[in-house]
Amino acid sequence: MLSIRSFFNPPLVFLALLLPLAAGQLCQLQFDGRIPDDLATTDLDVPNDIFSETFVIGQGLSFSQALRLLPVDTGSLPVAVSISDQSIFQNQVAFRRAELIPASNDGTDASTQGVKTLHFSVLKDNDRPLNLSHEYQLVFLESQDFSTNQFVLKTGTILGQDTADPDTLQLFGNVNQGELLFSTPFTANVFHNFALNLDFDQLTTQVFFSTGEDALVSVTDVIQNDVSGQGQFHFGVLKKPVDGVGDITQNGFQPDGIEEGLVFGGIFQEDSADGCVSLSP
Repeated sequence: MLSIRSFFNPPLVFLALLLPLAAGQLCQLQFDGRIPDDLATTDLDVPNDIFSETFVIGQGLSFSQALRLLPVDTGSLPVAVSISDQSIFQNQVAFRRAELIPASNDGTDASTQGVKTLHFSVLKDNDRPLNLSHEYQLVFLESQDFSTNQFVLKTGTILGQDTADPDTLQLFGNVNQGELLFSTPFTANVFHNFALNLDFDQLTTQVFFSTGEDALVSVTDVIQNDVSGQGQFHFGVLKKPVDGVGDITQNGFQPDGIEEGLVFGGIFQEDSADGCVSLSP
C-alpha cells in the first residue's frame, strides 16, 4: 500500500493525522465525516452516510474527480479536496470551489442546535499548493438563509484586509461582525487540528487547537459570536477572485490551469450539551 509519507513531495517527516477517539468515542456523535479505510472515492458520488453527493461540486463534475483518499496504516482516511478550472458551482463564474457537506446536515437538523463541538484537521497538499495571492475559505458554517457565515476558517490574502502573512490560518466569527477569533501559521507537513465548541443557545464559540498528535487545548475564552440561523457546514476549497468589484461571485480574475487543494482529516461533530469535548488525538 502507498504510504502517506510517500504520497507528498517532500516527504512528511513529521506528519501525524488527528484521528480523535475513532476506536472509542467518548462523546455522543451528531455526525461523523471520518472516512473508513474500505471506502473508495466513487462511493461518495452516490447517496451515502458520510457526505452529500451533490454539494458542493462544479457543474458536470463528480466528487470522485475532485477527491483523493490518502492511505494510512490504521484508522480513517484523510481526504484531499482539489479545485480546477472546471470547479464552477451554480454559475459562480468568479469562484472556484469544491466542498464537502455532512450527509445528515440539511440546514435545519440538530447539528446547529443546542451545544455542539465541531472537529476537523487541515493539512497543506504539497502537490497542489494554493495561490496565496487569493483568499480561500476552507471550513465554514453557512446560514440556512445564505445571509452569512457564522464562522469561517480562511487562508491567503483576505479581501478588504491588509494580510501581513497570507500563509496563515485565520478563524473568523460571524462575517457580519468580522471578528478574528484565532490565527496560526499554516505550517507545511503537519495537520492543524481544530475543535469549535458552538453554543447555539447562548450564541458563543470557543476554539481548541493543536498540531500533529498533540492533544487539543483551549486557545480562546468563550467568545460571544452570533451562530444563530442554523445552516450547513462546508469543508473544502473555496477560492475567491482578485480585483473583483460588486458581486465577486461573478466579477474578478481567476488564472487558468489551476490545480490546487487541501487535505482534511478527523471531521466529526459531537453533542456537548453535558460539557463533553474530545481533546485526545
